[in-house]
Amino acid sequence: MTNHPRPQVIGVIGAGIMGEALISGLILSGVSPSAITIAEKRQERADELTARYGISLAPLENVAKSSDALLLVVKPQDMAGVLAAIAPSIRPETLVVSFAAGKKISFIDEGLGGGNPIIRVMPNTPTLVGEGMAAMSIGHRVSASQSDFVRGFLASTGRVVEVVEQLQDAVTAVSGSGPAYFFAFVESMIAGGIDMGLSPEVATELTVQTMVGAAKLLATSGKSATTLRENVTSPNGTTAAALASFSQSQLEDSVKKAMIAARNRSQELA
Repeated sequence: MTNHPRPQVIGVIGAGIMGEALISGLILSGVSPSAITIAEKRQERADELTARYGISLAPLENVAKSSDALLLVVKPQDMAGVLAAIAPSIRPETLVVSFAAGKKISFIDEGLGGGNPIIRVMPNTPTLVGEGMAAMSIGHRVSASQSDFVRGFLASTGRVVEVVEQLQDAVTAVSGSGPAYFFAFVESMIAGGIDMGLSPEVATELTVQTMVGAAKLLATSGKSATTLRENVTSPNGTTAAALASFSQSQLEDSVKKAMIAARNRSQELA
């Protein structure tokens, strides 16, 4: 690791939903709004965020030039263009933190011409409500103070783990895309309740609160998902009948196949 100091001036390129969540996390972690500058093409969105958080707006090249840490919160397909645009302006000591699925540290390094410390992060959408799950992979030029900075502001938006970069595609399949699997299951449960005669409102309330309660029980009880499932499953009871149906439909295999598909697509995005 090098001796780059903790970043003081933070730039955010891409101020969509995830970008805003990260801005909020930066402020919660102690970064002054006056130290945060965004580059955002949509003027209405930029005006909204500068008014809401007290942060600044500047052209892309200016943000790249002035920042000690630069958060790239852009779509994978836009990354090459953004890197080409900022490469002439960015200082070699500036920490670059990428939140783009699939894009490797080496891709970002080559796009910037080499020399910058780089961290790759896979976040997920519960970051928006302070319950995110992020996995970070650290490039070889990153200093301890820089990695601590990123770990700190990510922790203010939920939880964070560190993984070797080769596992980032698996992370994408588990936590990055994972919220959508949950939402799809919720949709199916609501539809099932409606088919059995419940109103959409009641079916939704029953399903959502059941999921919230089950997740909290899993997070706080200290018991595994397997133990909690066994605790609620009486022999020959209603839950056992439902779980038997899941087994016959090969639920576990279906979930694993879906996760492999997500991982493979992440690899393709590289």
